[in-house]
This record gives sequence, structure tokens and C-alpha cells, in this order.
Amino acid sequence: MSDLLNRLGYLQTRRDRTPNLDLARDLAARDDIAGIREIAANMHNDNKNIHSDCMNVMYEIGRVDPNLITSYAADFVKFLRSKHPHMVEGASAALMEISKVNPEFIFNNQVEIKRIVETGSDTAVEKSISALAHTAADERFSAEVFPYLLLHLSSCSRKDLTERAEKILPAVNENNNLEFVKTLKKRLESLSGSDFTRLKKIIRFAENL
Repeated sequence: MSDLLNRLGYLQTRRDRTPNLDLARDLAARDDIAGIREIAANMHNDNKNIHSDCMNVMYEIGRVDPNLITSYAADFVKFLRSKHPHMVEGASAALMEISKVNPEFIFNNQVEIKRIVETGSDTAVEKSISALAHTAADERFSAEVFPYLLLHLSSCSRKDLTERAEKILPAVNENNNLEFVKTLKKRLESLSGSDFTRLKKIIRFAENL
């Protein structure tokens, strides 16, 4: 096993992900393209613990600098079809970061990402909604993607509504804020307590754009 892979949490017999985070930050700080390439290749490792840790490192690199993982965007889309939930969630997290610098890629692969919104775990859905929101923030793609996000807000569960509305905020602007507000107001009375208060704040913010 290479020195680089030996820094993974699994190979250090660690249950936490701190070693993966440290490795990601180190690779990103040094713009270590060769090191990142090795980690990316091992997202396909036969050992599920190694490939899971490598996925973790990749999306943590993306949090530091999304440009460092855009070369592997197509791989992340393929991992959305993985049988392993952690790989799907990790791929969704990576695509969310990529959406901030390459929304066109997300737009061109929106069918796969929307499939995760409809079928994925809560974590994968939230990351995918964020990826679509950053894509819709680009005026080239807003007309097609933003209505889908509104439809999601009108149909998602009450417990998820406020969180999802916050994720979609990057796509809201002076041209579409009234539609956004109208969609949220229709569901406001179904909420109570802190969720009601949070959604009211989101509505006020959007109204003032």
C-alpha cells in the first residue's frame, strides 16, 4: 500500500474521519495533482473501506477548492448509481462542490441528480438539491432548473421544508423571488415552532431581494 493510502482513516484503524480530512487539506494546500489522482483512482478500490475513505477525501478536497476535483466529475455521476449509500452520498457532496464552479456540468447531468432527489437518502437529497440550486443560480440554467426546485418545495415533507428552502436560496434572485415566496407561503401554516420561525425569516429575506 502506498504511503498516501496509508494515511486513510481505515488503514490507520481509526473509526473517525479526521485522518481523511487532514489528508484532503494537505493535498489541496499543495495542489498535489498526482496525489489527488491516486486518491481518485482508489475510489474504485475493491476494498469498500478504502474506496469509501477515498470518496471522503475527494469531497473534502472539493470543499477546499472545487476546481481540484472537477476532472473527476463524470466519475462522481457514475457513483450516483453505486449500491453503497455512502458512495452515493459522497458523490452527491462532491457534485455539490463542483456545481459552484461548473454549473454547466450539473445542468448536463441533471437527470441523474434529479433521480437522487427522488430516491436518495436525506443526505444525498440535500446535497443534490444544493447542486441544482447552485446551477439554477446561473442565469443560463435558471429557467429550466428553478421550476423543478419550486416543485420540490411544494411536495417535500414538512420536516424537510425549511432545510430545503435554505438550500435553494442561492438560486433565488429579484427575478424569481416572488415565485419562491408564493410557494413557501402556501406551506407556512402547516409548520409550527422553530420551523415556522425559520421559514418566516427565509420568506422575509427573499422578499427583500
